[in-house]
Amino acid sequence: MKLADLEKKKLQPDVPADGEMSEELQKKLKELDKESNTAEYTGICAKIIAAICICFSLFQIYTGFFGALDAMIQRCVHLSFGICLVYLLCPTKKSWIKKGHFHPLDVALAVIAMIPPIYILVNYQQLILRAGTATPTDTAIGILGIVMIIEAARRIVGLPIVIVVCCFLAYGFFGPYMPGPLAHRGLTLKQMVGHLFFTTEGVFGIPMGVSSTFIFLFILFGAYLEKTGLGKFFIDIANAIAGWASGGPAKVAVISSALQGTISGSSVANVVGSGSFTIPMMKKLGYHKNFAGAVEAAASTGGQLMPPIMGAAAFLMAEFVGIPYMDVVKAAIVPAVLYFIGVFLGVHFEAKKNDLKGTPKSELPPWGKILKEEGHLAIPLIAIIGLLASGYTPMKAALAGIFISIASAMLRANTRMSFADIIDGLVKGARGALGVLIACASAGMIIGIVTKTGVGLKLASTLVDVAAGNFMLLLFCTMLTSLILGMGVPTTANYVITSTIAAPALIQLGVPVLAAHMFVFYFGIIADITPPVALAAFAGSAISGGDPLKTGVNASKLGIAAFIIPYVFVLSPELLGINATLIGLTET
Repeated sequence: MKLADLEKKKLQPDVPADGEMSEELQKKLKELDKESNTAEYTGICAKIIAAICICFSLFQIYTGFFGALDAMIQRCVHLSFGICLVYLLCPTKKSWIKKGHFHPLDVALAVIAMIPPIYILVNYQQLILRAGTATPTDTAIGILGIVMIIEAARRIVGLPIVIVVCCFLAYGFFGPYMPGPLAHRGLTLKQMVGHLFFTTEGVFGIPMGVSSTFIFLFILFGAYLEKTGLGKFFIDIANAIAGWASGGPAKVAVISSALQGTISGSSVANVVGSGSFTIPMMKKLGYHKNFAGAVEAAASTGGQLMPPIMGAAAFLMAEFVGIPYMDVVKAAIVPAVLYFIGVFLGVHFEAKKNDLKGTPKSELPPWGKILKEEGHLAIPLIAIIGLLASGYTPMKAALAGIFISIASAMLRANTRMSFADIIDGLVKGARGALGVLIACASAGMIIGIVTKTGVGLKLASTLVDVAAGNFMLLLFCTMLTSLILGMGVPTTANYVITSTIAAPALIQLGVPVLAAHMFVFYFGIIADITPPVALAAFAGSAISGGDPLKTGVNASKLGIAAFIIPYVFVLSPELLGINATLIGLTET
């Protein structure tokens, strides 16, 4: 079909009228996004899952409103709910997912997985009194807990993180046999289990603490925003802004994904959320399928970089660096804007090169109508930004955002939530938090080994020595480490590893703490569009029908700014709002 004919035809995406993706597309995306590849049950099993999810969400809302419980208790309850759901929703065999009911083995494993955290809850006072003197029962329970978490990680996060965790555990055991500076005394089984499972330095450490407080509530907030239809508002407003311009649908994808990124912390979720609409439009306009998928992948990956709701690792960054989350948000604004400007320009030049026109203005909804009918949906987002800026904690801000999103949806009949919608939001929020929860538990074990053996400082010093004081070489090695880990390990665990090993090396050479952590954070996220394993690009290609590898290459080209910006803000921290002098290339 000629371009002139395309301009006469109203450009609409090849998606069902209700906005839901086809079953075939959902199947492809589940293959790419392990966290979404969960069982869908019917009958009594579905009701049991819903009941557990509702109780889980209500517990988090309760503690968010009245204040978190004692750290260990809060985290144990959080893990108990989460790990039970993982074993029920991620069956032992993939073929069991389609059966629509629980398999007895998975029910048994779900119950067994809950025993270790419940054991801590029941024996909490006794465990405090005998701290450091674990009984054989304590050790056995701890081993069981660690094994069940590792298996849960395999089911919902993937095999790569299991391999990484097991390597760190092995390092803890075989320290005396390690070469050179990596050698340490070695840990006994009792020492390792006691440290990893019965203190707040391992499984129940900072990552689990962050997950059990505000990460869960932000995910729940995002679930309710999705229920209100805010994603559609973002696409409509992006259409009004840029749909008429040269290469309009591609620019719509960039703008809508940037807006979607303010409420979502998942690259693949962003691709799914807006890509099912924008990618078919780009293809109809004349963009090649590999490029169309790449545009959405690059734009959606930037969603984890776009405040106010960034990837889960951003919340961990605030805790690790010891600053308010709002300071992380402020620091991320300028780099995120620069990233999206880069993607936008790449799309614009491609459109000009191929003479791709936009959608006629007559076929686009007017600004006034959009704001009148859907503008109220942005109230929760504006409110949460205001609350964070006013000094409210992320937990209180997210909690308020949940209630504001429900209330604002009630302002118009077409967005009003029913009681069933509100309940469904509780269920979706709980299910959406499972991947992050287990990743945080796994990351906690990595941190536990690092702190117990001191390997973090040793590796940091080794990196500095290998770089021979060459600052740019050290940055390059850190970038490669983050990218490689990010290809198989979730951003959360990737950030934990690199922030405890690579970031200290940068700090030793004079890089401000926040800039060093932001550096590894950026490259852990950009791994989602970096071939050969580029999950966001693979999701985009699943929608566009393009080649995954070529889509990833195109996405990397469009997102080239993300490979440059981290070097810029390390060399010139003022970009992050940090008052610091220019970092010298050979500063020690």
